[in-house]
Amino acid sequence: SCVHTENCFVPTSEIIAVEETEFNKKQRNIGKWQKMAKPHAFTVYYVKKSRNHRWRCSDVTFWCVDEHLCNQWIQALKESLEMQKSRPKHLLVYINPYGGKRQGKRIYEQKVAPLFSLASISADVVITEHANHAKDNLFEVNINKYDGVVCVGGDGTFSEVMHGLIGRMQKDSGIDQNNPKAPLVQCNIRIGIIPAGSTDCICYSTVGISDPVTSALHIIVGDCQPLDVSSVHHNNTFLKYSVSLLGYGFYGDILKDSEKKRWMGPIRYDYSGFKTFLSHHYYEGTISFQPAKHTLGSPRDKDSCRAGCYICKESERQLEEQHKECGLKREEDEDEWKVIKGKFLAINAVNMSCACPRSPRGLSPAAHLADGSADLILVRKCSRFDFLRYLVRHTNQDDQFDFSFVDVYRVKRFQFTSKLSEDNESNVTDIGKKRFGQFCRDHPACCCHIANSTWNCDGETLDNSAIEVRVHCQLMKLFARGIEENCKDEAADSQSSIEQLL
Repeated sequence: SCVHTENCFVPTSEIIAVEETEFNKKQRNIGKWQKMAKPHAFTVYYVKKSRNHRWRCSDVTFWCVDEHLCNQWIQALKESLEMQKSRPKHLLVYINPYGGKRQGKRIYEQKVAPLFSLASISADVVITEHANHAKDNLFEVNINKYDGVVCVGGDGTFSEVMHGLIGRMQKDSGIDQNNPKAPLVQCNIRIGIIPAGSTDCICYSTVGISDPVTSALHIIVGDCQPLDVSSVHHNNTFLKYSVSLLGYGFYGDILKDSEKKRWMGPIRYDYSGFKTFLSHHYYEGTISFQPAKHTLGSPRDKDSCRAGCYICKESERQLEEQHKECGLKREEDEDEWKVIKGKFLAINAVNMSCACPRSPRGLSPAAHLADGSADLILVRKCSRFDFLRYLVRHTNQDDQFDFSFVDVYRVKRFQFTSKLSEDNESNVTDIGKKRFGQFCRDHPACCCHIANSTWNCDGETLDNSAIEVRVHCQLMKLFARGIEENCKDEAADSQSSIEQLL
């Protein structure tokens, strides 16, 4: 099941294609092949792994005199590739021509399409023309003829494709997305992300690098990474799905401010971040949540989510066991809810680490991609200096939860209501009234100049501050494998392979 190339072994699962090689006179003059009457050859294209999780397409050519032997090898290798059943043959591709640096179309045509062609993958390409084009289109197409959906763009393009695909699956199954208690149907059609946006957080957190060629190769070899998805509701109305960050307070304010400054380009996030930090607004409210008792890990352990993660697999199994034993009824049990009232600078719920080049470990370094839980991070009112200390820890190796004003919990459901929405809304459900009660009014009126923040849901603002969130375990799948352990550089790989040969 391996091809031996000069000094490395390549598993069949990482071979991209095998092709017969035609020779010209120039090639036949190479050294020892000069004496051959008519050499026969085939070329193997394979995945070459280098540092920082980067993959490249490399190739090696095998030569021999015997035409029959050469054809036997080609046939055997092609049959071996045919047995890789997880590989896609027909893809639906959405390209956002406006996202990021407006390079989506060029990136796909120059870097990705040739690789798909080499691997004999056919693709139907749709260039999106307006917001929600991909989402609306996914409700109309014959989805069953595709082995996957690929989005070329940033996190916004991915979010649109994800909403279209999950929404389509629920519609076809007759499930009402507006019901926050509805068990959702899993999406078995994988999504591939070719990064071409201004932010590629989801790609970075599931592949380890934002690189179009690497992502294209993960799609070609048919990788599969399940992903938890959180549904967000307000008053029995569906708002959005989230796979990375739900942020209220600091990250919500940054997004709201930066939306007004799109003309500045990507630097607007730095400007808005600095401005938001200086304004130092805190928000009063109540958060209530159900702890995720089925998960093996905790937010403060050192177990990062890696390819083939045992915590995700075991947590999924435990969750299934719980559902078999108690059904979904026990989940709604009031006794399991923990309630926290307070004044918060930031409330963040993350389904993944949210790592990016600036914050290589992310907002929650031990968050898992597919364990059926989210990490809920509460940053209470503190001084500007303390808050800065907390923010700086996202860029280094220190424990960013080791502060008296920061609490972190692993949860499967949570609800939030701000003080303002609770005081003003007469239509808060009975369960909400019973759970949240009344707030203390011990603060001077001058503190209330800004009573509500905005929720940042994967880079998009939500209209409502009072929300109900539920984590759906492994609701969708990506063409990825998670971040691989100890991805060494080429030289080290070559060295170890030579040692094996000796």
